[in-house]
Amino acid sequence: MALIRFTANKLQDAQKLTSPLTTYIRNISAASNNLRDVLQNKIPAEQERVKKFRKEHGSTKVGEVTVDMMYGGMRGIKGLVWEPSVLDPDEGIRFRGLSIPECQKVLPKAPGGSEPLPEGLFWLLVTGDVPNDNQVKELSKEWAKRAALPNHVVTMLNNMPTTLHPMSQFSCAVTALNHDSKFAKAYSQGVNKAKYWEYVYEDSMDLIAKLPVVAATIYNNTYKGGKGNQTIDPNLDWSANFSNMLGVNSSNEFTELMRLYLTIHSDHEGGNVSAHTTHLVGSALSDPYLSFAAGLNGLAGPLHGLANQEVLIWLLKLQKDIGVNATEDQMKDFIWKTLKSGQVVPGYGHAVLRKTDPRYTCQREFALKHLPDDPLFKLVSTIYKVVPPILTELGKVKNPWPNVDAHSGVLLQYYKLKEMNYYTVLFGVSRALGVLASLIWDRALGLPIERPKSLSTDLLIKAVKK
Repeated sequence: MALIRFTANKLQDAQKLTSPLTTYIRNISAASNNLRDVLQNKIPAEQERVKKFRKEHGSTKVGEVTVDMMYGGMRGIKGLVWEPSVLDPDEGIRFRGLSIPECQKVLPKAPGGSEPLPEGLFWLLVTGDVPNDNQVKELSKEWAKRAALPNHVVTMLNNMPTTLHPMSQFSCAVTALNHDSKFAKAYSQGVNKAKYWEYVYEDSMDLIAKLPVVAATIYNNTYKGGKGNQTIDPNLDWSANFSNMLGVNSSNEFTELMRLYLTIHSDHEGGNVSAHTTHLVGSALSDPYLSFAAGLNGLAGPLHGLANQEVLIWLLKLQKDIGVNATEDQMKDFIWKTLKSGQVVPGYGHAVLRKTDPRYTCQREFALKHLPDDPLFKLVSTIYKVVPPILTELGKVKNPWPNVDAHSGVLLQYYKLKEMNYYTVLFGVSRALGVLASLIWDRALGLPIERPKSLSTDLLIKAVKK
């Protein structure tokens, strides 16, 4: 069964389909419950498909590069292959062709749960198929079996100073896990490159399984004096185990929030910093641990994963200055004051999106269902009414609508996960699902080391004159 793929010239046609669920959902109830076995069957056919496509269309141009693109951070340049997801300016993220609302409808949920299980999304990102309940249950069990941390990583985490930023601790721990990399060991022994993907798969599965334990250890050491439970229950799913280990809220609602959060933050195509960095470092045949650790260091930046913390700081300042029951006129005055001081409204605008981020929308729906009267949520709702018209009037913003970061911090605060410095760690746990799914396919398709050509300003000037 061929995987769902979007090439630059097919994406728009695919999105015009009137019944995407009919197109993309595969009936795979008879397929194996083992993810590796499913991949083993899919990869040869996909390798042949890509080989044929490149032979027929390898010289076809899919875009052009302008000087502004080069100076503007390569924004908009089509230059990467990224299988798990595509970001559409109007529809938002599509995971293997499925929108977030579609994923919420069709991906398996925990018994009695309302949000998709991240295990199901990972299966979708890796295979292109919507998994059944048994496949997701087997994946939960497999991750639980692989979750134990080696002693040297536990010792390192327990000796980290609590003043060290949680993201720094997280990156260090992931790097140290590479001590047991199956890919690095196989490569050193001269494994055939046709088998690279198998060892990258094994490392990726091990790493994803261990991330909640690493993240929970960091939380408990940094904020709870080392107290806490880092024990995996083999009968629970990945998110439920993570929620239990954090120990901040024992409600089913918080576990559902974690399932939602870990699903929607998983992937956002390949051009963002954390995804691109993981792909770039992996292209040098660094193992998944080193590749993902590099991606985490990019995620830690204030223009990327730290943004939700920036939003929450701004919200709390707004709340302090004008109160929780501020009128829309008071809100407008505060927004204009922010903009005229040379600052931005954090959480609004996006490099690609031109409508409200669907990840914002699904979090808003969660809040309307579970915490409609929370003061901070009401504040966020009022901002949603006030900010877009102001940014539109300003005339300088291509997208005046909120992105995912405008909402997530408020939900975490409500459920007593109040330590803002930790929020990017949650983002990192989630982002592993997308970038590692892609890394498996990078090696399966034999993608080479990434090495774009760079030019100096002088050479660019000469080129333009010609």
